[in-house]
Amino acid sequence: MPFFATKFPLAAVAVGALLLTGCATTDMQMGSQSAKTMATGSAAGGATSGESSQLERCESPLGTVSLVENVNAGWYTILTGEYRLPPTANLLRLLVQQSNCFIVVERGAAGMNAMTRERALQQSGEMRGGSNFGRGQMVASDYGLSPEIVFSNSDAGGIGGALGGLVGGGRGRAIAAVGGSLQTKEASALLTLIDNRSGVQVAAAEGSASKTDFGAFGGLAGRSGAGGLGGYTNTAQGKVIAAAFMDAFNQMVRSLRNYKAQTVRGQGLGGGGRLGVDGGAAPSQTYVPPEPAPARRRR
Repeated sequence: MPFFATKFPLAAVAVGALLLTGCATTDMQMGSQSAKTMATGSAAGGATSGESSQLERCESPLGTVSLVENVNAGWYTILTGEYRLPPTANLLRLLVQQSNCFIVVERGAAGMNAMTRERALQQSGEMRGGSNFGRGQMVASDYGLSPEIVFSNSDAGGIGGALGGLVGGGRGRAIAAVGGSLQTKEASALLTLIDNRSGVQVAAAEGSASKTDFGAFGGLAGRSGAGGLGGYTNTAQGKVIAAAFMDAFNQMVRSLRNYKAQTVRGQGLGGGGRLGVDGGAAPSQTYVPPEPAPARRRR
């Protein structure tokens, strides 16, 4: 074993992990570091606790934002079906509030249904007096933040074959089975920020993350012995996806600190563009019509 460990240290680590599989149990640990993702801690208003030190922050909010998740997209089906992960909006809500860059407003189906239900109870007369669910209290969403998983690879680099090839024979096949569970998980995520009043894209950012894990050793240790490590690999891809979204959000915040509005010289936005075509209408100068002045009351 000493010779083997000296010549093949990575394989020795894998074999050691195999021997420890199923040997011991531990007490329940609340706040366990091994169970956390990059999106950790809490937020309440502008106060935060336990957030990641790698999360970018803003001195003051840039506006209100709602999460816009395309539940019909292919990546969303894989996220909730294959990986059995919750919507990314839940993850992004925490990151956005902890960053203090935007104030999150509810626009999700479940949240909107809950608010509508309370207003229906108010209108039915069932609520106590002074409950104050009257009109004109909803806060507008200045921006919409849309997440997308560009790609997510749950096994980007198994090395079992390489380890087994170094030794050969029956021992090599055993090492290959162990080394095959050393998996590199990767993910790339995209965030886009849209101005809800104009429909103009304000910012876009891509983020990525990767992580190498010891996978399930079921082929050698049996299904019951591999339960602990195998269960961890079932959630490892979720941790990588969370880190990719945090990286994308950090990239976006860095760009927003130096934000400069785009404009079309000489005509503003939507006036026809500068790339004219033969026979097309001449571009016009666009403008935002002024709001009408409030009517004066007659005395």
